[in-house]
Amino acid sequence: MSTPTDDPLARERAHLAASRAALRAMREDAEALDIRDVTANWVNAEVLARQIEARVKALADLSGTPLFFGRLDYREQRWETGGRFYIGRRHVHDAHGDPMVIDWRAPVSQPFYRASRKDPMDVGLRRRFGYTGGDLTAYEDEHLGDPADPAGPMEDGPTSKLLQQEIERPRVGPMRDIVATIQPEQDEIVRSGLGGTVCVQGGPGTGKTAVGLHRVAYLLYAHRERLARTGTLVIGPNRSFLHYIEQVLPALGELAVQQATVDDLVAHVEVRGTDDAPAAVVKGDARMAEVLRRALYSHVTMPAEPVVVVRGSRRRRVPAYELEDIVRELLARDIRYGAAREALPQRIAHAVLVQMERAGEAPDDRVQDAVARDAAVKAAVKSVWPAVDPAKLVLRLLTDAEFLAEHAAGLLDEDEQRTILWDRPVRSVKAARWSAADAVLIDEAADLIQRTSSLGHVVLDEAQDLSPMQYRAVGRRCTTGSATVLGDLAQGTTPWATRSWAEALGHLGKPDGVVEELTAGFRVPTDVITYASRLLPHIAPGLTPVASVRENPGFFEIRTVAEPAGVVAACAQLLRNEGSTGLIAADARIPELAEALTAANLGYLGPGEETTRETRLTLVPASLAKGLEYDYVVLDEPRAVVDGEPDERTGLRRLYVALTRAVSGLIVTHAHPLPAQLAG
Repeated sequence: MSTPTDDPLARERAHLAASRAALRAMREDAEALDIRDVTANWVNAEVLARQIEARVKALADLSGTPLFFGRLDYREQRWETGGRFYIGRRHVHDAHGDPMVIDWRAPVSQPFYRASRKDPMDVGLRRRFGYTGGDLTAYEDEHLGDPADPAGPMEDGPTSKLLQQEIERPRVGPMRDIVATIQPEQDEIVRSGLGGTVCVQGGPGTGKTAVGLHRVAYLLYAHRERLARTGTLVIGPNRSFLHYIEQVLPALGELAVQQATVDDLVAHVEVRGTDDAPAAVVKGDARMAEVLRRALYSHVTMPAEPVVVVRGSRRRRVPAYELEDIVRELLARDIRYGAAREALPQRIAHAVLVQMERAGEAPDDRVQDAVARDAAVKAAVKSVWPAVDPAKLVLRLLTDAEFLAEHAAGLLDEDEQRTILWDRPVRSVKAARWSAADAVLIDEAADLIQRTSSLGHVVLDEAQDLSPMQYRAVGRRCTTGSATVLGDLAQGTTPWATRSWAEALGHLGKPDGVVEELTAGFRVPTDVITYASRLLPHIAPGLTPVASVRENPGFFEIRTVAEPAGVVAACAQLLRNEGSTGLIAADARIPELAEALTAANLGYLGPGEETTRETRLTLVPASLAKGLEYDYVVLDEPRAVVDGEPDERTGLRRLYVALTRAVSGLIVTHAHPLPAQLAG
């Protein structure tokens, strides 16, 4: 009988058990901390209590998640603990403080992702572990310094069997991390510095979303104190998408990252209306920023009367020409409208103090503040530089044709102006039926008045669908920080979709951002991505098609069916397999298909709802499919998906998205002819 001393797998299992015990001890130590011994007041106690609570949560042992997934044996034992390191999702140490598991983000862990036979990075052995649930069941070694080792480095794709199995493991529930499967080209992006903005162009299944989330986790590890002060934010296209990805960062031990949609960021008013495509395109155009700036500063008027301030028995007079010089100087400084308005009374007061000093008085700051609050000064400021409400400003532009024409002259032509003007007058801001694009305009106006607070780092996913004005709204949230921009130009499904990443980065305020392209596909099977790539010449001719590195070609079938019974039958067939199944269809066909599934007693969920072992079918409108993934997909009636969009190019892009949601297999069902672009 083998013992742990001569059975490698048993030894690794013993290390796993010991590591889990050490993690429990770390958690128990955190729970046992008595804040009464180290705090002098209740404020400090409250802060420390929250920090301890977060620490306890971060030390949770997720039973179904491997505590470590790899091991590195360095050739030279340069560390006190030797040259062997177990690589996992978080750091674990024993009672003496010696590491039992090293955080995947630590510098010593980097060779796990980048070492190769050409550049072993001083690593003699790289070991990968296979798990079933939380149980360690297998391992696989790569002897990077041994040219005879058949398990070589992954320079041409993942040759590791365990790595391949992890990539192709069925998807049930929310998105999971890829920390065990990060590839060298992905790792370079993940570990890029905090100071620079990175834009990742990646086709379906290249892991761009996971790379963006793992970059956040890495930056929080490498720059924790700075980002704790400045904050981080993940921006997704919709709530369904955010719900799908929300467990990735907590699984990596990061609990403090906020998530939002662009609509959440600009929620200054209640959005109750919609724009037709032409109006939304104009409102989303970057020229609207200048229209708003002109409209805002049109409220500033040059003073025609002097300001007379009474101090005791003396009257101090600031003439109109001197007031005009102050106003022009503030305008020339190009500071925010609100900041300049706040500075104006102080400038007027300073002019009064200069007169007082010339008369032999010795006024101090308190006198200047008192003069700035004088009724005459307040009246002058109100007349010259009035307060402006951003929503009221936008409302006037959209309802007053003369006001719009005055400030859009040379920017928007007459047709464009008519396109965005509302047909009916509106009594008030609250009565207006604001659209999502209107809310972005209000956010722009609000920033012109008062600077928007900046975060340390922002991740913007599915960025290809943003308008220039939406990019500006996001850019305002990271003016002093950096960004990770993720997207695929081929998946742009809005009339204002991004035409180039250079243009997008310019609108974001990050023109020096670096564009990286991921072309290795880890999610979509070869046969499926090859079929979907037939659309690329028609929707994004300059992009490199995704090359699947999966060994399993996947299940793919095009099936002519009698609707909707044939669609239901295809779903029932795929549900016999392990994993999740998504039924994706044109939005207009969802009610009919929902009725058919119910009649067939096939339980289903909506997009964003977490699948379970009992309910593994999700009914997905094509408009919400972006960013989601399922083990198996039934794509209903491709022609209807295309026809459901305002134009054919957008429709074909929507179809490209829908075709590339499958991880293991795809059935395309249709009763009507397929789009001609899929022929061949």
